[in-house]
Amino acid sequence: MPERKTRLAIVGLDHDHVWGLLKEIAAEPDAELVAIADSHPELVNRAKAEAPASTKFYTEYVQMLEEAKPEAVIVSTANDRHLAILRECAKRRIHYFTEKPMATKADDAREMEGLAREAGIKFMVNYWNAWVAPSHELVRALKSDQVGPIQKIIVQYGHRGPKEIGVSQYFADWLYDPVKNGGGAIMDFGCYGAEWALWLKGRPTRVYATAAKLKVEQHNKVDDDATIVLDYPDATTIIQASWDWPYDKGQVEVFGPKGSLIADRDGLFFRSSAQRGSNTGPYGEPLSLSPLPREASNPVSYFVRCIRDDKPIEDPLSARLNVQVVEILDAARESVRTGRAQELH
Repeated sequence: MPERKTRLAIVGLDHDHVWGLLKEIAAEPDAELVAIADSHPELVNRAKAEAPASTKFYTEYVQMLEEAKPEAVIVSTANDRHLAILRECAKRRIHYFTEKPMATKADDAREMEGLAREAGIKFMVNYWNAWVAPSHELVRALKSDQVGPIQKIIVQYGHRGPKEIGVSQYFADWLYDPVKNGGGAIMDFGCYGAEWALWLKGRPTRVYATAAKLKVEQHNKVDDDATIVLDYPDATTIIQASWDWPYDKGQVEVFGPKGSLIADRDGLFFRSSAQRGSNTGPYGEPLSLSPLPREASNPVSYFVRCIRDDKPIEDPLSARLNVQVVEILDAARESVRTGRAQELH
């Protein structure tokens, strides 16, 4: 007899990333989507057209957890709802996957980590950069000492802005809300920079940040451009998070005494310290990339495999690392408020 599939449910349809996740669930042979909970009629109608006919729909997620009895949930809601949903999942020992960031406040993130640990459930925070080959090759190159000790990391993530790229009104309603999102670009893209810094270098000692509202004509309540500087005893990370760039940008550059590595969604480049005046271009030589196995290139496959094989959720997707992401974001927002650097303990 074939092995039973893992029962998945979705909480929330007002995060636009959910439509890609629906496709990934449909393509996952070891999982089945049993239920979706959302209260927006238009979004529910769209999901009914895209989900399997057997999927049950609920307006309230607690009722769904009780009746559909999923083994795991995928949460695609406003950031400030993550803790309340986890509380209900932890009570029922339901594994938990959420879109980044983990929470809007460090206190919430720490409570979430504790609840998941006490309940013995898998907890995963989803970042797109964890599923592309350049990221994995970058980590391997750094571990093999290709650039030497890390001295500087520069992370640039952003785009033209949620309104400009055409996100749904449901998504925009909370992205531009300082409570529901926790901020603007400083949260939306600053979390990637904190994630990269922790993944590659570890916990910084001090955080300094500035934020601006460059699109004054939009009268947004949140920032649309932020710069966060993370200090280490022997290195610095500079995070540039923006809703103001003229095009999409998602790259990390790492410098050491032997050279630099730069990774984006599609490629990885190495420039040796010996390549002075090189004609290889500003980023250096492209490095070859190995195809990723299914469970390393797809968040749903990875999550399901960790559940079925009882494997731990690894960095940068783990609760431990992502508590620190939100602690950095807390410190960054406090630095913006006060104009002073914040110590991390």
